[in-house]
Amino acid sequence: MKAPPRLQALMDEGLIDSVVRQLMSGKEATVYVVRCGDDTRCAKVYKEANNRSFRQAVDYTENRKVKNTRQARAMAKGTKYGRASQEAAWQSAEVDALYRLAGAGVRVPKPYNFHDGVLLMELVADAQGDAAPRLNDVVFTAEEALQHHGALIREVVRMLCAGVVHGDLSEFNILLSDTGPVIIDLPQAVDAAGNNHAQRMLLRDVQNLRDFFGRFAPDLLTTDYGHEIWRLFEKGLLSTEVPLTGQFVRASGPVDMGEVMREIDDARAEEAARRLRQQAPG
Repeated sequence: MKAPPRLQALMDEGLIDSVVRQLMSGKEATVYVVRCGDDTRCAKVYKEANNRSFRQAVDYTENRKVKNTRQARAMAKGTKYGRASQEAAWQSAEVDALYRLAGAGVRVPKPYNFHDGVLLMELVADAQGDAAPRLNDVVFTAEEALQHHGALIREVVRMLCAGVVHGDLSEFNILLSDTGPVIIDLPQAVDAAGNNHAQRMLLRDVQNLRDFFGRFAPDLLTTDYGHEIWRLFEKGLLSTEVPLTGQFVRASGPVDMGEVMREIDDARAEEAARRLRQQAPG
């Protein structure tokens, strides 16, 4: 196919040789299958961010570093330059997270290059060499669900040990490769120690995994890995070798109604985002 303008620049730079086809298009990016010499890879072309709410953007970008105070002021005021700077920071966050997590051994696509708003990375493939499906497009047996859930919980732990929380983990941004699940879409990844919302996002990520795989293996619906993992992290006891039980006893105390209402708002936002992802072409 004819290369889109954003990919033509990579061809001119010799980073890719040809564009095979469009793989998917969502509200944040369009992904293409490309050829680089003898290798088949994918190129994620970012779109301008117009669909993220201000509160969500603030939550995700809290404590992220910007180049200078001018950028910070412009981003706070929402000027044209500020919006461009915020979008660049949003894109860079995914690139930084991919390199960081790949280096820590987390199952994410291997990044190769980031050029002018285009992320060039590994194409996650199935056993036939085709683009791997998302989890939401696959039906599992109870045994498979337990196996994949366990593998992903270990990846969540590995990510947290690397200081990263995905922030939007669900069946829509996990691919099922020929060797197991691979986690994708990390522009909203947050620093576990530096973001005040990291715990809430980690708990939501783990709950999304539980709810999805619980459709196939109902025993998972009674587990609470999220709170168990976070408590170990807070105490400095979390490692990839620590055995998890999936059980957690909550301390009794007064109810934080502000937090309850925030969880309700987050659930509504997540459901709205889920519907958008379902409507997007695969």
